Amino acid sequence: MAADNRHQNEEILAVRRADGESRTLAASLPRLVLEARRVAANVIHGLHGRRRAGSGENFWQYRRFVSGEPSQRVDWRRSARDDHLYVREQEWEAAHTVWIWPDRSPSMAFASRDARDSKLERGLIVAFALAELLVAGGERVGIPGLMNPTASLNVIDKMAEAILHDETTRASLPPSFVPSSLAEVVVLSDFWSSLAEITAMLGGLSSSGAHGTMIQVVDPAEETFPYSGRVEFVEPEAGSAITAGRAESWASDYVARVALHREQIRAETNRLDWLFSTHTTSRSAAELLLFLHAGMMVSKGGGRSTVKAGRSA
Repeated sequence: MAADNRHQNEEILAVRRADGESRTLAASLPRLVLEARRVAANVIHGLHGRRRAGSGENFWQYRRFVSGEPSQRVDWRRSARDDHLYVREQEWEAAHTVWIWPDRSPSMAFASRDARDSKLERGLIVAFALAELLVAGGERVGIPGLMNPTASLNVIDKMAEAILHDETTRASLPPSFVPSSLAEVVVLSDFWSSLAEITAMLGGLSSSGAHGTMIQVVDPAEETFPYSGRVEFVEPEAGSAITAGRAESWASDYVARVALHREQIRAETNRLDWLFSTHTTSRSAAELLLFLHAGMMVSKGGGRSTVKAGRSA
């Protein structure tokens, strides 16, 4: 009984701490930026060698000249070093815009004892790291309603500064806008919004033909509902509260309702050829970053449906 009460108190304190944590985001941003750079560097190292040659501005490699190619393709300076002719190949680039939306609403500040980060922290770490990875690959990255697309190498600093000075109260879902048909959209949120709101958002973002990925970032406690006894549940955004006399009796209904909500979201994303997956904050940020990168590479290759029903780690 004492253990149950201690666990319940920890969870209640975590919920009540959520609003305060959101106000101290400025203090935690430097740490999140450093963690994002570390995660991005590890993933970039793991992806080394996956680029390919083609038309672009960056040097890729030298290769032997093949008989029948136009002579103007020969790099005469390199060829002068030995008895062979060489062609200077450029790295393949297909720069386009990727819009990244990290949910910063109050519900994202929740963190249970089994989480590595709060949902807010994890969403920002992955958003920053993904931006760095994309810019390194020649893409432009923006935040809807907050930061114009940029290919700057210090994109993480630009994103962090834009978020730090953002005085607007942001909703869970991105603001209404129409991305270009070639754009990609990534939404990192807990998606505890109503299905009607989520459907409206998807309809607006996909109306131009843009594609995207929706990642539901959840705390381990939101997955398993590990509560028992008398528990007060507080809704951090509306400020409402409800008390369960025997919380354990709610578990099966809760899990079923969450599964239904996800299936409804997945049905809509499948219909629009978007990706939908979930990520629990007890797992590593690098796993989610790899999943997002793989999904974007499949999208470029026209095989998006092969990972559509996937679940991120």
